[in-house]
Amino acid sequence: MNLNIRLSIGSLLRRIFSRRFLKFGTVGASGVLINLGLLYYAQEHIFTAIQQPTMRLNLSLALAIFFATLNNFFWNRLWTWADRKQHYDRPMLTQFGQYTLACWLSIALQAVFTNMLAPHFYYLIANLIAVMLTSVLNFVLNDIWTFGRLKLLTGHPSRQDSPKKQPAHKP
Repeated sequence: MNLNIRLSIGSLLRRIFSRRFLKFGTVGASGVLINLGLLYYAQEHIFTAIQQPTMRLNLSLALAIFFATLNNFFWNRLWTWADRKQHYDRPMLTQFGQYTLACWLSIALQAVFTNMLAPHFYYLIANLIAVMLTSVLNFVLNDIWTFGRLKLLTGHPSRQDSPKKQPAHKP
């Protein structure tokens, strides 16, 4: 195995088995409760007028995923990655956008897995399995990009990238 690949795998495993991942998991568990609660409430009470089961499930999923994502963003920002506040040089709405984009793959996979599993399991169990499968990808993307040092190219340098002013040399 190539040394670079081993280092990358080692870095990934250190990220996954870290205290931060445990915090992320705790926040994620609160998001799962919100997700499952809203999924149930929307499926059984809000969207009951929709007769097509797949459409009702997908609308319920969209609502549940949105509010769980909002919950997770704020708690991850305040607690999981609280030590990285020096990297919060973007407005909160921009960072939420990054968080949402970083989560999009996990969210899409969660919906796909839930729909694949729902015919075989009770829909709440199907969704819970889907959430667990996608949580590792979600953590890595947010650890590196949303709350990490990796940024998209912008038209202006960030505070940490701007050149430092040198004091004037006095003869």
